[in-house]
Amino acid sequence: MHTFAWWPTLIVVVIATFTDLRSRRIPNWLVLPFLVLGVGVSTWMHGWHGLSQSGGGIGMGLLAFGPFYLMGGMGAGDVKLSAAVGAWVGPWQMTIALILTALAGGLLVVCWAIFGGFMKELLQRTGDLLLSWRKQAREGAGEPIPQSKRRKIPYAPAIAIGTVLSFFAR
Repeated sequence: MHTFAWWPTLIVVVIATFTDLRSRRIPNWLVLPFLVLGVGVSTWMHGWHGLSQSGGGIGMGLLAFGPFYLMGGMGAGDVKLSAAVGAWVGPWQMTIALILTALAGGLLVVCWAIFGGFMKELLQRTGDLLLSWRKQAREGAGEPIPQSKRRKIPYAPAIAIGTVLSFFAR
C-alpha cells in the first residue's frame, strides 16, 4: 500500500505546498477527495484491515494538529491535509511523518522568523504562551491573539517534507 501511496501523496503535498505558500490556504477540492480516495483505496486493497489502518492514520493526523487549530495556531487546511495523508499511509507511517513534520516545521518557523525579522517576537510569544497555560488553567481562558498580530506561516511545506521523508524511513 505504501508504495502505491507514494505518487498520489507526493502530488497532493506538492500542490498543497504551492497553494499554501501562494495564498496561505490549502483548498478543500484538493484534500477532501484525496482523503476519501485514500480510505477507498486502502479498503479496496486490504479490506477491513485497510479501513482500520486508514482510520487510524486519519485519527492520528486529527489528534496531532487538531488542538493547534482549536488554539488558533494552525489553519484547518493543515489539519485536513494531515488527516488525508494519514488515510493513505496508516498510523505507523503517520507517526513517523508527524515526527519528521515537527522537526521540519520547527526549522522552517525559525528560518521564517529570522528572515522575516520577527525572531524576538516569536520567542517572546512562545514564552508568553508556555507561561500563561498555568495562569489560564487557574483563571480561565485569556484573550486570543488579535488577528492583526498573528504571523501567518504556511505549514504545508513542513507537512510535505515530513510526509515525503517518512516514505524513506522504513
